[in-house]
Amino acid sequence: MRKIISIALAASLATTTVALAASTDWPHFRFDDDHTGFQPTETTLSTKNIRTAGLLWKAFLGSGDRSLVNYSSPAVANGIVYIGTVDGRLWAYPAEGCGKDVCDTPLWSTPSFGQIMDSPTVANGVVYVGSQTDDNNASGKLNAFAAGGCGHDSCTPLWQGITGTQSILQSSPTVSGGFVFVAAFDGKLYAFNADGCGKKACKPVWTAQTGASIESTPTVSNGVLYIGSDDGKLYAFRADGCGKKVCEPKWAGNLGGTVFESTPAVAKGLVYIGTQHRMSAFKAKGCGAKTCQPVWEAEDDLNFFAGSPAVARGRVYMPLESGVAVYDAKGCGQLVCEKLWLLFGSGMQDGVESSPTVANGVVYAGRNSGEVLAWDTKSCGNAVCDELWKGLTGDPIVSSSPTVVNGKIYVGSSDSAQSAAWLYVYGLPN
Repeated sequence: MRKIISIALAASLATTTVALAASTDWPHFRFDDDHTGFQPTETTLSTKNIRTAGLLWKAFLGSGDRSLVNYSSPAVANGIVYIGTVDGRLWAYPAEGCGKDVCDTPLWSTPSFGQIMDSPTVANGVVYVGSQTDDNNASGKLNAFAAGGCGHDSCTPLWQGITGTQSILQSSPTVSGGFVFVAAFDGKLYAFNADGCGKKACKPVWTAQTGASIESTPTVSNGVLYIGSDDGKLYAFRADGCGKKVCEPKWAGNLGGTVFESTPAVAKGLVYIGTQHRMSAFKAKGCGAKTCQPVWEAEDDLNFFAGSPAVARGRVYMPLESGVAVYDAKGCGQLVCEKLWLLFGSGMQDGVESSPTVANGVVYAGRNSGEVLAWDTKSCGNAVCDELWKGLTGDPIVSSSPTVVNGKIYVGSSDSAQSAAWLYVYGLPN
C-alpha cells in the first residue's frame, strides 16, 4: 500500500514539476533582454480564442490623490506579480490571484518613495524599481528589495542607489553583466553593482551624461547598452563600462526629435526607437563613425508616435495616436517607409501610450479610453484592421503595457477621478 501511495505521490510531484517548468516569467519591461516586447512561449491565448477572454480578477493598489498606475507595467516572476504606483509604492500580489474577484491584501508592499512611474525588474532574487526620493525631494533613487518580501506587510529596501538631483521617471532598471542600469531626468545613465555595495546607500560604479533628460529604459544586447535621450539622440555605450567613473558613448544616432519614454528594441542587427513624429532603425553595430544616421525611418508629421516598438517575426509594431502602426522590420529599400497597415481600435478614440506586446499571433496594447485591445498579427487585407477583442478596465488611464504570460494578460490602470489604482488580470473563462 505504501508503495502505491509513493508511486502516486511521485507521479503527482512529477506532474507539478512539469507544470512549473512550463510556466514563463516576465521579469522586466518588454520581456526579453533585447526589449522586443515579443513573448514567444505563449500557447494558451490565441487569435482563435481571444474573443472569449474576460476579467479573471483585479487587485487593489491603493486610493488617494496620487494612487495611479501611470506607465508602470507588471513584472511576473516566480509566481508573484509586481507593479508600481505614482504614490511611490511597489506592490506584490500572487500571480494567480487570491481566489476572489477582487484582491485587496498584497503579499507585501512598500512605504511611499515619492513617486514610481517605471516598471519593476526581477533578477537573482531581487526586485529593482526606480523612484523619486520622497514627496518633497525630486532626487531619484534605485530601490532594491528582496523579491520574496521581508516577512512583513511593508518592506524597506535592501539598499538604494543614489542617482542625483532628478527623479527616475519611466526609465526602468536593466540588469546585465553584474550591473543594474537606470537613467534619470537629469540626463544621466547610472550603472550600479547589482549586488549593492554592502551599505544602505550606494554610489554608481560609472555614469554617462547625455544632452537632455532621459525617460527611456536601457537595453543591453551583445555587450552594448542602447538608450534614448530627449536631446534627440540614440546612444550606444559599452555595457561593461570604460574603466573610468564617467564614460563616453561608442556612437550616437541622430533621431531628429524628443524620445520621451521610448525604449530601444534590438532585433536581427537593427535597433529601433521612437520619437514624437518618427520611428528610426539603426545598425546595432553602428556605422564606423561617432555619429550615425538611420538605416530607415517611419515619419508622420500630423500624428504622434508613443511608447516603445515591438519587434516580432519580421514586423515592427509602433503606437501611432489611437492605434498601432505595422512596418516591415527590414524597411522598404528607401530612407522613409510607409506603414504596411494600421491596427485600429473601434469606439471612443484616445492615445495609445502603452507599448505593444506580441504573443502567439496576437498584438496587445492599452489605450487611454480605459481599454486593453488585441489584434491579429496577420494583415486583414485592408489598410486599417480592427481589433479582435477589448478588455474594459473602467479606468481611463491605461498607459501601462500589457504583460502576457501563462495564459493571462496583466495590466495596470487607474482613475484619477475615483482616486484609485488597480491591477487587472484577463484570461480565458475557467
